[in-house]
Amino acid sequence: MELSYAPLVPFMNERLPGMSPLRYRDWLFRDEAFGPQMAYRDRLLAAHPDVVVAGEGRRGAEELLDLVLATLAAHDAGYQIGDAIAERPDGVLIPLDRDRPFATLGRLAQEDFLILDRGGDGGEHVLVGGVLCFPSRWSLTEKMNRPLSEVHDRVPAYDSQLAARVQRLFDGLTPERPLVRANWLVHSVNELHQPGSFSSASKPQEQTGRFWLRVERQAILKLPQTGVAVFTVKTLLTPIEALHEDHRAGLIAALERQGSAMRDYHGGAAHSDAAIAALRNLADGAAANTPDR
Repeated sequence: MELSYAPLVPFMNERLPGMSPLRYRDWLFRDEAFGPQMAYRDRLLAAHPDVVVAGEGRRGAEELLDLVLATLAAHDAGYQIGDAIAERPDGVLIPLDRDRPFATLGRLAQEDFLILDRGGDGGEHVLVGGVLCFPSRWSLTEKMNRPLSEVHDRVPAYDSQLAARVQRLFDGLTPERPLVRANWLVHSVNELHQPGSFSSASKPQEQTGRFWLRVERQAILKLPQTGVAVFTVKTLLTPIEALHEDHRAGLIAALERQGSAMRDYHGGAAHSDAAIAALRNLADGAAANTPDR
């Protein structure tokens, strides 16, 4: 379920995170981990639907399903989209259950799909439903029906000023202009499904001796009919051994730049130090194996 390369390396650009324009043809994409990841999503949805799905029936859910089906049909020849059944590129047939649009979406693509609706009082956007198979230490049940500022209440630097900027970003969304960004973490396990509480985010991660770069490609868009906001997350997992030498050096620099609050949020100082040491060991090993010229 992991990749042999890193398609995105957001830590190489100090100006990130930032939102960039996104074409619908590039909104959803599959990679070499598609088959194993989709099989895992199928198992999670069958065994733990109450954990990975919430808010079925919310306004916008069916419209989102229609948009995803149209996007896949138009831009990915690996899918065969019918009126009642879709065939995935791995040959699995997915009944298009419009009474359970989020559960259906969870079996169609590698992305997780979340819907946020503007509060009735004109305040912040609120998380009202979605399918979340691959969370990184949070869960739908923990954050459902909470505004954006509370969804991010444990994130360092997510203060009132940043919350206001994020809300202005959501307010300015138009259906014609989706946006995309990416963030990154380093994990000591290669488990994609980590629904632990945000309150556990500051606890030291399990030390396995190995590390993986976990990148989340996050897109936001506005549905034209209902006007709700959609937040999608494509999770990319790459062992640090597979990173390019320059990217390993960039990741070391990015980890070293982190302040104490962000280091704690990402798993603790010991976790960060161990990841840096592992990256340096790889660099030293590569140097030792380089023939003299």
